Amino acid sequence: MLQIYNTLTKEKAPFQPLEEGKINMYVCGITVYDFCHIGHARVMVAFDVITRYLRARGWDVNYIRNITDVDDKIIKRAQENGERPDQLTDRMIEAMHDDEDKLSVLRPDREPRATAHMQDIIDMVQVLIEKGYAYAAANGDVYYRVEKFADYGKLTNKNVDELRSGARVEVQDAKESPLDFVLWKAAKPGEVSWESPWGAGRPGWHIECSAMSKCCLGDTFDIHGGGPDLPFPHHENEIAQSEAANGVKFVNTWMHAGAVRVNAEKMSKSLGNFFTIRDVLEKYDAEVVRYFLSSVHYRSYIDYSESSLKEARSALERFYQALNGVEAKPAELDNDYDARFYAAMDDDFNTPKALAVMFELVNELNTASRSGDAKAPALAAQLKQLGGILGLLQQSPDAFLQGESKAGEITPEQIEALIQQRADAKKAKDFAAADQIREDLVAQGIILKDSREGTTWFREG
Repeated sequence: MLQIYNTLTKEKAPFQPLEEGKINMYVCGITVYDFCHIGHARVMVAFDVITRYLRARGWDVNYIRNITDVDDKIIKRAQENGERPDQLTDRMIEAMHDDEDKLSVLRPDREPRATAHMQDIIDMVQVLIEKGYAYAAANGDVYYRVEKFADYGKLTNKNVDELRSGARVEVQDAKESPLDFVLWKAAKPGEVSWESPWGAGRPGWHIECSAMSKCCLGDTFDIHGGGPDLPFPHHENEIAQSEAANGVKFVNTWMHAGAVRVNAEKMSKSLGNFFTIRDVLEKYDAEVVRYFLSSVHYRSYIDYSESSLKEARSALERFYQALNGVEAKPAELDNDYDARFYAAMDDDFNTPKALAVMFELVNELNTASRSGDAKAPALAAQLKQLGGILGLLQQSPDAFLQGESKAGEITPEQIEALIQQRADAKKAKDFAAADQIREDLVAQGIILKDSREGTTWFREG
């Protein structure tokens, strides 16, 4: 039975959806003011793997991931660029989709934008005011009364008294309490805004997700996910808003992906170790990056480094070398690889353990290929099928092993020309020249493989 670690209860437990056979899942998406970074990729890939697996297990998954397309950062960046906020966000959404496609991240079933749900947001704020959980302040903002919600802090074990004592009180603060957070912001001159009962303005960040998740999935749903920085305050505030407004439990299972570190340090622009997805994909094959992100358990932090990416490349090379030259043909097999793979994934989506099972399958496939065992094609098909659940091994072996040449690398056309020169040298019995061509290619990371059918090549990771 599927077990999932719940951030709310701090333990793994058997997963039981609200509706038999169907899972409603909402994951906090991206604030689209800049290109996506490798931390975003971690969350994208983690929940893509989770969605793929749940569907492979037969569940009907309704996967919602929102887009925050109005925000202080968006307004500031658009002003700096001399463009409208919607022009900026449209470009960044297109870039995000391009990054996802390269990483084989499937699109969510719905991708609601905050700007398209403004009335839903306003309606929820109005309900919170009517119930006494929110108030309109003198400065035109609307705030949530944190101390009125008795369960505030239950997701992250925050104590309201401790939060109050550590809160900073702003000069001329319009809030009743320093803990209160904004639901609706009064517009500043020249800013994009929407009309509301409290004047022209725009929503605070937290209320957007409460309104959009309710609109897409209802008052209560199965799984809410997000990145490592979201439990507090974002998800804590979502719980407070949604449960106060709707009067029922908000989410049954909370899931959070682990952080990305760079050479054991937190990734940040100030440290100069900040990488966008497109920065990374200029240097590494997209499937290598996806494998790297999937090779560590989704809840654990992951260390981004040159050595980690090289290890990921080497691992994928083992898979594709095993598949190379074998025509995959599904057939019944008497082995336990499927069962052990599913058992690993049923244990809170344990991808490292699932990949270990796949490596055992690779060893058997290699043995079968070398010995001419008739079950090799079925083993290859099994390996591709399990890999597909993780979004891996869907290229042809040649396409992966040869890859696209990166900037400064020798091109496939140049390689093929040198292979022909080597063949001509061998035909002329100039073996020294032929050996030198091989050595020159090895120095550039190109490995040649001779067989009766001719010479093939692949790039060394």
